Amino acid sequence: MKALTVLLLWCLLWVLCWPLALLALVLWPLAWLLSLPFRLVGITFSALFAFLRALLMLPARLLGHDDRRPQPAQ
Repeated sequence: MKALTVLLLWCLLWVLCWPLALLALVLWPLAWLLSLPFRLVGITFSALFAFLRALLMLPARLLGHDDRRPQPAQ
């Protein structure tokens, strides 16, 4: 559904201002390439924080603490 919306918006932009639509079509892959290092840094930090959390919670898990939250009564 999101892809269809993007396609329709791009077609609308093509009708209203075709040079801007062509520029967006050319620059979108470049912007995606420039954003890749930031995504990799985000994935790395997410993994690092998950590892640190697991490392800090290890003694409690070894003593039998369950990390899951109790389900609310319905």
